[in-house]
Amino acid sequence: MVPTREALELARERGYDLIEVAPSANPPVCKLMDYGKYKYELGRKDREAHKKQKVTEVKGIRLRPGTDTHDLMVKQKRMLDFLKQGNKVKVTLIFRSREITHPEIARKQLQTLQESAAEIANVEKAPSFEGRTMTLVLAPKPVVEEKKGERKASDGEPKQQTPKSQPDVSDQTAAPAAEAQAENAETATEPKAEEPAAAE
Repeated sequence: MVPTREALELARERGYDLIEVAPSANPPVCKLMDYGKYKYELGRKDREAHKKQKVTEVKGIRLRPGTDTHDLMVKQKRMLDFLKQGNKVKVTLIFRSREITHPEIARKQLQTLQESAAEIANVEKAPSFEGRTMTLVLAPKPVVEEKKGERKASDGEPKQQTPKSQPDVSDQTAAPAAEAQAENAETATEPKAEEPAAAE
């Protein structure tokens, strides 16, 4: 514990700044450090953390109830590409004039897209009406879950062992059996000692 004036003089002598670390403590805690270098290190850590973060974008795909099968397949391919890149996809189906009287056609199209992406995406928002549009939102599945699934699948598979690593069970069982037979043969050939007759 030193007075503030003395602490400032000590910091100037050593070429550092006097930084208050814990102002609410009693007495307040200060630290001698190069404040410019400290701020630079904080900024560098923030930049590195920002680089590692992946920003998820929401990609949009527009359809019409009368979209042809070939065009629908093209849209489906683009949607799968967006999901594989880690982006969310919002599929918007727009109704015009009297097309809204047949919502089953739109639901069928959205159901086809949803089923095609079932392996790599989760349904974040089921098909629903928003005014004169019907929307479906798909989000990519987390990578961690896929890795866990792959591990479980690999654990379930039977492990193949090479013949060299497997011990020969027949040899192991045959050796004790042969030793037992030899001992039985020796005991059979040895003459039994005559027991003394009981005295009358």
